Amino acid sequence: MIMGRESGYVVPADPGSITGAGAGGLKKKGAGPRSWILMDSSGRETVLDVDKYAIMHRVQIHARDLRILDPLLSYPSTILGRDRAIVLNLEHIKAIITAEEVLLRDPLDDHVTPVVEELRRRLKCVNSNHEEQEDGKELLAHHDVETGEEDESPFEFRALEVALEAICSYLAARTIELETAVYPALDMLTSKISSRNLDQVRKLKSQMTRLTARVQKVRDELEQLLDDDDDMADLYLSRKLAGASSPVSGSGAASWFLASPTIGSKISRASRASIATVRGDEDDVEELEMLLEAYFMQIDGTLNKLTTLREYIDNTEDYINIQLDNHRNQLIQLELFLSSGTVCISIYSLVAGIFGMNIPYTWNNNHGYMFKWVVIFSGCFCALMFVLIISYARYKGLVG
Repeated sequence: MIMGRESGYVVPADPGSITGAGAGGLKKKGAGPRSWILMDSSGRETVLDVDKYAIMHRVQIHARDLRILDPLLSYPSTILGRDRAIVLNLEHIKAIITAEEVLLRDPLDDHVTPVVEELRRRLKCVNSNHEEQEDGKELLAHHDVETGEEDESPFEFRALEVALEAICSYLAARTIELETAVYPALDMLTSKISSRNLDQVRKLKSQMTRLTARVQKVRDELEQLLDDDDDMADLYLSRKLAGASSPVSGSGAASWFLASPTIGSKISRASRASIATVRGDEDDVEELEMLLEAYFMQIDGTLNKLTTLREYIDNTEDYINIQLDNHRNQLIQLELFLSSGTVCISIYSLVAGIFGMNIPYTWNNNHGYMFKWVVIFSGCFCALMFVLIISYARYKGLVG
């Protein structure tokens, strides 16, 4: 059923329509710049085709925060904590996370589809655990440890973990692909310096520079969050929701529940998920810090791989420059040999030319042998001069 909602349309999502665009269901045209997929903590999916004002009204954020998620604008990777939402812009992953639901932009994008599938898988696992506990059934002994940890975490942390895992895995995969292409190209350039090999290495180095900047930005964003406890505390949406649902602030939270219908019926679950946090210190951010630290180490390892790759490229460039300098020195030596030989031959030609002129000299009469000795002497003198020039150049280190 399709119904109008706040200047747009709300369409119940078919799981098959998200995984395959050609399998009938949601068409590629429907996943335009205004297309969102909403997934709540119960695992229900809804495709939203609404404008930005409807999204702002639903999640209670400002226009400047929603502008960060605009695919037409080039904003760096950012994780912003707001009163009732987390604005997430990690490369192609553009999402808004609340205490009970997550909105992903462009769900049919090739890079976003794995994130949707992973969210769907984890939410189904958590919901099945809740149903088994409510029905009084025993859990399987060999149940996944990761699922148990997710069951105890607030919803916003589970959604944030999926996004961080996806972006870290994506950047790590791009780094591995770049390494696979760079090392053979550098080895080929080392064995043979040609314009084709140089151009290939230049393109790969440009790709590495862009990828390093992207990885560096994600790492800096995580590092900035880890360095500021207040920023991490802003990401505890379940704690804020539990505090807002208390009798003191119950009236202030009523409008929020009306704006997001999926939240009003699940306050008890959010309260149970954050009961340990509420009873403890409100400034305790250890759980989120451990989550961010794990992915910070992963993205830092990716950055270290790129740094090592850059150093390898720089070392190869130094080796290539040394080879070029060696070839240049060999050309200089050849030029020195040729110049020295030219000078000596010029002197010999000068002597031969003087004695070969058809001019009547009085001392040339009955002294024909003199011409032969002069030519022989001048030849020996030119050869000796050539040897002296080369010896002097070797002494000064000009030639090898």
